[in-house]
Amino acid sequence: MAHFARLNTDNIVTEVEVVSNDVATTEQLGIDFLKTVHKTDDTFVQTSYNNNIRKNFAGIGMTYDEGRDAFIDPQPHASWVLNETTCKWEAPVAEPDDGFHHQWNESTSSWDQTDPIELG
Repeated sequence: MAHFARLNTDNIVTEVEVVSNDVATTEQLGIDFLKTVHKTDDTFVQTSYNNNIRKNFAGIGMTYDEGRDAFIDPQPHASWVLNETTCKWEAPVAEPDDGFHHQWNESTSSWDQTDPIELG
């Protein structure tokens, strides 16, 4: 199956549609099919579960960046920076690899442990 993101005028993904590979033998044929079915001139861009194209699988609320030809999540925190290779946001400090879950604390620019600490 082929997957296509429908974009609004700001290039924000509003939905992801599935089209049979028999129909979407090329990206343009998939786009033409969706425009005909929905009777619209909306913009559709193909996306891929295995990230073969456009860096990341599109999801509602993501932005399609034409210059990078990539789907990008909204920036989760002001201090996070976009990795230009993966088009994923990264914290300025790596998350600890200590077997616990963590949550980013923007006010301290650090990771807070969210799992209970086991004593003894």
